[in-house]
Amino acid sequence: MTLTRETAINAVLFVGLLIAALIAYLLDEPFIITMATKVAIFSIAGIGLNLALGYGGLVSFGHAAFFGFGGYVAGILANHALNNTLVFSWPIEMAGTNSMLMIWPVAIFLSALVALLIGVLSLRTSGVYFIMITLAFAQMIYYFAISWPAYGGEDGLPTYIRNSFPGLNTLNPIEFFLICFVWLGVSLMLCSAIVHSRFGLALQGTRQNEQRVTSVGIDPFRVKLVAFVISGGITGLAGTLYTDLNRFVSPSVFSWQTSGEIMVFVILGGVARLFGPLAGAALFITMEFTLGGMTEHWQLWLGLLLLFVVLYTPGGLIGVLTSGRGKDV
Repeated sequence: MTLTRETAINAVLFVGLLIAALIAYLLDEPFIITMATKVAIFSIAGIGLNLALGYGGLVSFGHAAFFGFGGYVAGILANHALNNTLVFSWPIEMAGTNSMLMIWPVAIFLSALVALLIGVLSLRTSGVYFIMITLAFAQMIYYFAISWPAYGGEDGLPTYIRNSFPGLNTLNPIEFFLICFVWLGVSLMLCSAIVHSRFGLALQGTRQNEQRVTSVGIDPFRVKLVAFVISGGITGLAGTLYTDLNRFVSPSVFSWQTSGEIMVFVILGGVARLFGPLAGAALFITMEFTLGGMTEHWQLWLGLLLLFVVLYTPGGLIGVLTSGRGKDV
């Protein structure tokens, strides 16, 4: 990673989020810490989508399916642990758990598996058809969750307590923030490693010209499918953390609004910019807090800003801050 203006801005964004949370802790402002935690979680979800959208050109409007699936995995496992019941007893017995170290790998794996199943079908289409079929899958899961009374149905599923992590009090806002912040760092490093790998070059080549990629012996479908699966796993992790933050999960996490918000984070921050989702999520949460306190129609100003970004600054907030100088990921 070369030392460029964008590198410096990325570092300021990343370290600034940590400093903001620590200052809020010193000032005894748990609400500000919670806001910083939301920024970290939404950034992780945006990083997952950015891998598929920004680097793979896959305009998915169904990433809420993976975000919600990860959230429900955490909620269901925690609920069964609370009630001391089995999740299922066949073909093997599986008990609930409130250990984050157990929940995370299960949530990531199952979210990636759902992404694989959706991707195998969706990636046979392109353009607006791909957008609509990913949206359709997310809505199918949304309506299934609403009609699933065993886990709260439309009312959602409370977990009451936050899942545990060895050596930490996860109910302490600053300690839970640090968990999410570390995962944000891991997600950024993983995405950077993927983008700079040969696979990442093949993925970006597929986005630009599938015929040329095919001519050198690379299967575009497999490349896009692998990226879509990894993207789903990362987004599912964010959903798990979001359930722990709220100690509650509901079918709304599967809604198309959730998919739209995740896409807004990416577009506001900068599509195909590594730290774009972090910048976009921070801007979104800040606008929600400041403008939301003034008017219930604060989304109007968000919409105008989004329109301006799409028309005049396609590089997003990162692009504006770097004045278009050398994209650095």
